[in-house]
Amino acid sequence: MPRSPYAREFIEEAVRLVREGGKKRVDVAHDLGVSAESIRRWMKQYEVDAGRREGLTTAERDKLQRLQREVRVLTEEREILKKAAAFFAREANRSR
Repeated sequence: MPRSPYAREFIEEAVRLVREGGKKRVDVAHDLGVSAESIRRWMKQYEVDAGRREGLTTAERDKLQRLQREVRVLTEEREILKKAAAFFAREANRSR
């Protein structure tokens, strides 16, 4: 399931109520105090995770976010190292 301020168990229960409880999305949304749009998105993601619909699964989304974060950190570290190398090269030239 996508990142949400709601616990994974809460989202799974909402999806279960719609799928197995025979309730409409808007009714479940009203009962749980969430928007019908949230229920719609959770249902869509459930179908992706179950392989019934095209798209990134929750695991793939989590991995993608983790890798994007890692790339961001590595890019910052590389920039710091480039600046440090340039600084030390200038210092080495001065001391000669």
